Amino acid sequence: MLFIASLLMTQTALAELNSARQNELLYFLKHDCGSCHGMTLKGGLGPALLPETLSGLPKSYLVNTILEGRKNTAMPPWKSMLTFDDASWIAEQLQDGLIQPTQIAKGNNKQSKNPAGDP
Repeated sequence: MLFIASLLMTQTALAELNSARQNELLYFLKHDCGSCHGMTLKGGLGPALLPETLSGLPKSYLVNTILEGRKNTAMPPWKSMLTFDDASWIAEQLQDGLIQPTQIAKGNNKQSKNPAGDP
């Protein structure tokens, strides 16, 4: 019963990720993810983060990769800076193509706070 309740709360929290937090996560994608995956997420040190390269991967794999990183690679864990809901939102947006590379390249300079804590 508790498992079902926590699952429902997670889904509700994911649906309610406010627009300010979404903007912070877009900033994070540009400045933190983009530093390895390319400023338009088309690849660099890390692989491309485009729907066509992510479509065959389970969302849970992407969320785990975001939060835990990948051993023996340059992919760091972000669990100290991102919540499960943050990572789920990012994975869903990237897989579904809801975040366009041009959105990342332009960025939003009106960010009040970078979730990674960078100045």
